[in-house]
Amino acid sequence: MKKQALHSNTATHHGVNMPKKKTHKASAKRCKITATGKVIATQACKRHLASCKSRKRKRNLRGTGLLAPSEQKRVRKLLAS
Repeated sequence: MKKQALHSNTATHHGVNMPKKKTHKASAKRCKITATGKVIATQACKRHLASCKSRKRKRNLRGTGLLAPSEQKRVRKLLAS
């Protein structure tokens, strides 16, 4: 019989297919999936060059917002584990 390497990408260990899916950690720190399945993330454009932005604009950039549907699809793939 041939021995199979334990750590190769095609090896199976106790019926589990390898390699396993991994969570994209950078995306996990920035985005969150809600209980209803929507993806929320912090708003962009508020970290620097704030002096040229109005108070109202900076105030409205606080908190989180929903991602666009096309972005949500991409982020769900990255966060699927």
